[in-house]
Amino acid sequence: MMKSCLLSIAVVLGLAMQGNAADPVKPVRMGCGIMTFDTVPGWGLGEDGKSVLGSTHGGVVVDKAGNIYTSSSLGVFVFSPEGKVIRRFLGDKYNNIHDIEIRAEGNDEFIYGARNAAGEGIKFHAETGDIVLKLGIPTKAESGLELTKWAPTAITVAPNGDIILADGYASNHIFKYDKAGKYIKHFGVKGNGLKEFNTAHGMTLDTRYDPPRLLICDRNHTPKGRLLHYSLDGEFIDEVITGLGMPTSASVQGDYVSVPDLHGRVVILDKSNTIMAVLGHNADPATRVNHNVPQDKWIEGIFNGTHGSYWDKDGNLYVQDWNNSGRIMKLVRVK
Repeated sequence: MMKSCLLSIAVVLGLAMQGNAADPVKPVRMGCGIMTFDTVPGWGLGEDGKSVLGSTHGGVVVDKAGNIYTSSSLGVFVFSPEGKVIRRFLGDKYNNIHDIEIRAEGNDEFIYGARNAAGEGIKFHAETGDIVLKLGIPTKAESGLELTKWAPTAITVAPNGDIILADGYASNHIFKYDKAGKYIKHFGVKGNGLKEFNTAHGMTLDTRYDPPRLLICDRNHTPKGRLLHYSLDGEFIDEVITGLGMPTSASVQGDYVSVPDLHGRVVILDKSNTIMAVLGHNADPATRVNHNVPQDKWIEGIFNGTHGSYWDKDGNLYVQDWNNSGRIMKLVRVK
């Protein structure tokens, strides 16, 4: 019973290929218990039924008004809750943001982004797109490190405004800056030891605990797929859970955290880090961890390579797939 509860129950309601006008796509139900969701077919697609995003290899956040931001090879797109594009930030300054976080600061909201290909962290105004801060590679004089490659994959912000940036595609050090962008310290090292990272791919502020702590997705650690807790000062706390496949990012709401797995599923954990539900599980090895699944081969309710997720105020989830055609999905929480 537990196994069938945790697995996606999409097969019960029937699966449908997206992008086929002759056969309207029906919502698919997935999950378990209080973490049961219905998909919204066609959400975020253009009027022609095609994706507008370009290649997706990024994140998702939701602002106070309920608008959804997602990053892609073209830039940052902002959708209404109904799935219509309401604004976008395009160009070299905003493309290929691997991870994004949103924070309210005073009367404004700001997006923090980790750009792995460009080798920088950025901060920009969520409404205007004005870039107000850039974080470049730390100098040897600052950090004592002589970094030949720098490819940030994750970013988050402490309650006091300190910025934490993970160099997950290169050194696997995690860097801490003050809110003005001044280097403070770094911690972590590449490896497969208990306190080492093998692709520190995702990271967020885990507000399920007091005081808040860092929740880090150690994607390629052996055994593969673990989450770690570190203090905001970089002290190891605990290995939270292992065996999650290839966890790419994490998003917290209340006592729950959503963890996309590149194998094509989203895992929901509670405050005790017990698995509550598994969403959109892909059992096909040919289409999971696969960036090149074209839109006409997407299956409603089945993911290909989940990369980013975020909750809205009603507990709905927005999920981005790692996908060459550009895929983002809305999952509506079943009350």
